[in-house]
Amino acid sequence: MATKTSSLTLFVSLLLFIGAIFSTHFLYSPFDNFTTGYSPRKTILTPLTRHNRPDATPAVSKQPLKKLEIQLNCTLGNLTRTCPASYYPLKFTEQNEASKSSPLPPTCPDYFRWIYDDLWHWRETGITKEMVMRAKRTADFRLVIVNGRAYVETYHKAFQSRDTFTLWGIVQMLRRYPGKLPDLDLMFDCVDWPVLKTEFYRHPKSPAPPPLFRYCGNDSSLDIVFPDWSFWGWPEINIKPWETLSKDLKKGNEKIKWTDREPYAYWKGNPVVAETRRDLLKCNVSEKQDWNARVYAQDWAQEEKQGYKKSDLASQCIHRYKIYVEGSAWSVSEKYILACDSVTLLIKPQYYDFYTRGLMPLQHYWPIKDKDKCRSIKHAVDWGNTHEQEAQAIGKAASDFIQEQLKMDYVYDYMFHLLSEYAKLLKYKPTVPRKAVELCSEAMACPAEGLTKKFMLESMVEGPSDAIPCNMPPPFGPAGLHSILDRKENSIKQVDSWEQQYWKNKSKQQRIF
Repeated sequence: MATKTSSLTLFVSLLLFIGAIFSTHFLYSPFDNFTTGYSPRKTILTPLTRHNRPDATPAVSKQPLKKLEIQLNCTLGNLTRTCPASYYPLKFTEQNEASKSSPLPPTCPDYFRWIYDDLWHWRETGITKEMVMRAKRTADFRLVIVNGRAYVETYHKAFQSRDTFTLWGIVQMLRRYPGKLPDLDLMFDCVDWPVLKTEFYRHPKSPAPPPLFRYCGNDSSLDIVFPDWSFWGWPEINIKPWETLSKDLKKGNEKIKWTDREPYAYWKGNPVVAETRRDLLKCNVSEKQDWNARVYAQDWAQEEKQGYKKSDLASQCIHRYKIYVEGSAWSVSEKYILACDSVTLLIKPQYYDFYTRGLMPLQHYWPIKDKDKCRSIKHAVDWGNTHEQEAQAIGKAASDFIQEQLKMDYVYDYMFHLLSEYAKLLKYKPTVPRKAVELCSEAMACPAEGLTKKFMLESMVEGPSDAIPCNMPPPFGPAGLHSILDRKENSIKQVDSWEQQYWKNKSKQQRIF
């Protein structure tokens, strides 16, 4: 009898063991069997469903959702710049369900409010297809997004890789927020300076301005400002993607305390591109005069030959003060300078990019005169060296702004909100242009080579974000906007007053001696 009981027990145990192995097989997501870039080690696990019996013990506990990561699929077909039939799902039910129970997203930084201002000119007329096509005159490419997929029609090859990495950034934003962006149709100009002059559209009978995206604007133009290509890398001069470089800059700040840094103002760049930069070279130290500036001309051709050994941005945070001066228009160097913990001496700019309108003089930077650079720089450095605590606070506020409010999360959110608000203004349904080609990570990264490929892989979004975009703040009211502009103007006037008094005192001292 004992033998029969033991045999029966053994038989039942064997059946349960086999059943457990068989059941475990079905825990894996059906994505495991696809070949569209999903990794079997990085799929979402789904628990088995059981009948609701009070005396039953769950065989499998509910497991937390794992972040879905979309692998790059460089198959032979994708090497010919084609996109997989389904390179990312348009909806992630599991991710969306998870976000419902997560904390509310933060409010976007204040500089997001300028999105409303940049699109203000079309608030009443909306945007027609005819308006969009009128922007083709100077555009480098036309971007169309339909049903979450991106298409581009190229008109001109932009300088270096500006267009390539701008489009790469947009594709990554679509990977981050799949299926969330409305259909849209836009023109993009990768040249530095804005072209839509406000004066041409002021007359009541003037046509509505054509909407045109670019990297910077000024007070006399209507161009729509968009994050620049360098956030995803600038291979021609070996500048890493911002996600990596911002961390390097933060580590570079920690190497030398502000008080131990060289007590001078530093600038290094290409002076050929603008008269204002050539003028800055006059402020360098000489046998006759020391303006407290250490200014160097950068020869990028020579630097490339030497392997970029002297252009590492994270190693240039060794001066108490760093100078920002525009090039032919705005310069991407501004964020690297502001991130350095040094006091940014910002020579009066004519242009702005998408985030710099959120900066405040005497809080994030020290304003420098454009027409009297050398004297203005000398005063700023002398002031900072005699007001060390206040100077350090300005440098720290700027680097905190860059590290916290210009992290890639917010760059992608700015792109998302700007394009979403723009799409709302369209008065027609976008369709894919006949000559357009589809864009995706595979079509761009797989055939790429060298630093271009390296930077693309380094900046590639791994999968859908766990969080939804930050909440847009309300637009500026007239009183709020005037308050900000008045505060900026008053701060600059305050510095001008200090500077005038400084040179009066210098003049008195020279007469005495």
